[in-house]
Amino acid sequence: MRSNWKDKLVWVTGASSGLGEAFAREFANQGAKVVLSSRSEEKLEAILQTLPGENHKIIPVDVSNQDSIQRAIQENAEIVSATDVLINNAGISQRALMTETSLETERRIMETNYFGATALTKAVLPGMINRKNGSIIVMSSPAGAFGFPLRSSYSASKHALHGYFDTLRAELKGSGITITLALPGRVKTNMSINAMMGDGSNQGTMDERLNHGLEPDICAKRIMNAASKGKAELYLGREQALIYIKRYLPSLFRKIVTKFNPN
Repeated sequence: MRSNWKDKLVWVTGASSGLGEAFAREFANQGAKVVLSSRSEEKLEAILQTLPGENHKIIPVDVSNQDSIQRAIQENAEIVSATDVLINNAGISQRALMTETSLETERRIMETNYFGATALTKAVLPGMINRKNGSIIVMSSPAGAFGFPLRSSYSASKHALHGYFDTLRAELKGSGITITLALPGRVKTNMSINAMMGDGSNQGTMDERLNHGLEPDICAKRIMNAASKGKAELYLGREQALIYIKRYLPSLFRKIVTKFNPN
C-alpha cells in the first residue's frame, strides 16, 4: 500500500485531454514525476508547461500502432525501465451497431484499447519485477462487465482487458506489484466526440448524458486513492447497478439492456 505518490515515475497514456490530463495533473500535484503520452506532441507540450514540479517528460505515441509503440519504448528505454506506475488510460469508444461496423474499425478499437495496453505493460513490467514494486492502473468501463447496444467492439476490448489483467494479477502474486481495474461510468470527457462510427469516422458530438458525467479530476482522485490501497477493482457511477443486476439477476438484466439508451 502507498500513502502517496511522491517521487514516483508515472507514465500516463491518453494524457492530452480528459481523464488522462486529470491523472497527470493530480500525480504532479502529489509530487510524482509524470511522463505524458498521446499522439499529439503539441497538446502534450502545452500541458507539460502547466504541470507543477519538475522533470516531467513527454513520449508521443500512437497506442493503436505497434510500430509507434516499439519506437517509443526503444527510444526511451531508461524511462520505461524506471516506470513505477503505468496508467493505461488511452482508449477509443464506439457508436455503431455491430452490423454497421467494419472489421477495420473493430481492429482499430482492439489495437487501441487492448493491444496498446498490453504492449506497454510488457515493457514496464520487468523493471517493476526487479524493484519488487509497481502499480498498474487499467481504465476499463462498465462495458467491461456487460455488453450493451452500439458498443460491441468497445465492450469486447474492455472484457479482454479484464481477462488479461485479472490473470496477470494472479501471476504476480507476492511480487509487490498491484493492478487496479477502474470501471467508471460516464465521465465528462471528449470520449463520445472521438468515438468511432461504423466506417471509422468520429461521431463528432457530445453525448447528452456524458456531458453531465463525473468531472475528470474527481474521477482521477478516486481511482488513485483506490490504487494506493491496492484495490483490485473500482466501480464509479450509477451504471455500476447494472453490474450487480447482471451478476445476480441475469434475466432481469437482459430485459433492461434491450431497452437501454447508451447515449
